[in-house]
Amino acid sequence: MSEKKKLELYIHIPFCERKCQYCDFLSAPADETVRRAYVNQLIEEIRAEATVYPEYQVTTVFIGGGTPSVLTGLQIANIVNAVYESFTVEGDAEITIECNPGTLDCEKLEYYRQAGVNRISLGLQSADDAELKLLGRIHTYEDFLRSYEAVRTAGFRNVNIDLMSAIPYQTLDRWKHTLKKVLLLKPEHISAYSLILEPGTPMHAAYSTPEGQKLLPDEETDRAMYALTKELLAQHGYTRYEISNYARPGYECRHNIGYWTGAEYLGLGLGASSMMLDHRFHSEEDLKTYLAVRMHEDLTPLYQDIEALSLEDRMEEFMYLGLRMTRGVSGSEFFHRFGLNMFDVFRGPIRKHTVLKLLKADPPELKLTEKGLDLSNRVFADFYHVLKRTPRTEG
Repeated sequence: MSEKKKLELYIHIPFCERKCQYCDFLSAPADETVRRAYVNQLIEEIRAEATVYPEYQVTTVFIGGGTPSVLTGLQIANIVNAVYESFTVEGDAEITIECNPGTLDCEKLEYYRQAGVNRISLGLQSADDAELKLLGRIHTYEDFLRSYEAVRTAGFRNVNIDLMSAIPYQTLDRWKHTLKKVLLLKPEHISAYSLILEPGTPMHAAYSTPEGQKLLPDEETDRAMYALTKELLAQHGYTRYEISNYARPGYECRHNIGYWTGAEYLGLGLGASSMMLDHRFHSEEDLKTYLAVRMHEDLTPLYQDIEALSLEDRMEEFMYLGLRMTRGVSGSEFFHRFGLNMFDVFRGPIRKHTVLKLLKADPPELKLTEKGLDLSNRVFADFYHVLKRTPRTEG
């Protein structure tokens, strides 16, 4: 009997209490009737998709949104139970749910734990109530503390806290204050991202103008925040394993590592993205249309923008996604996957950024330097579509 292939599941819950000012995700408030109908349809999709991929074994499940914790505890339990009943799931699978402070309670957490959820990701963003209000968050820092205490009391021992820097009006001292408050709580994992002004969001409209830009931390302050994050978290025992992610040893997010290392993943739910069998696609994004699909008859109407990935696409993704990891990429793994020498295929970008001291080559390994991690987008740009721009020679 052949060994099953590995699969990661992403389950999208497109509901929230209120849209945050910076959010461009596929999410919106909805009433109880709509949420109930969605959960029922999502469970049908889980069951139907499992029949399409019987040769796979699930290694991680990530329930994201939106705000999955706006659903009842029983609804989340029913979703997780449907995964276990429909797919083959590894015994030590990582099962994560994103939760927002202000939407959690002890009953929900007990449902999560009983269903098999073993990792909680809490969206704090800031320990400063003024910053939380500016971001459009529905909670205060005290609300977060109550939720965090409830998570620990419920027995969860793998907790991530999301943080956001470069917020309008934010100073280096205010960012340091947030970091120190969070470090006192000793979570197993911390994700620290800079605010991105996404087009179409209220924050983009307010702060992308020349006048609005003046209210954002300047480039020097942004870099100082970045450096401070690395320094403080390292002092408290957190290893930086990806550009924006830090963990205590053994608590790296296995689901996200899968994304960065080219694992196959199946997205379930409204608008969820997938990468299966060298094809990238996403699910239907209109809620009414999604709810009307007869899952057990034909899943074809569900799939949108199906794109076959060429060999060049897959090699480039291996590089610019894998280099996000501080451990870098392996030429041995590249050869195992593609049958080619990584240092020959990407000779130009590797040589350029090694000279600039943004990459460190220690064949068969290649990784970003500390300076390269700070300027990673500059490096990634030279790996993106490089094989379509430049004829590739062997040898």
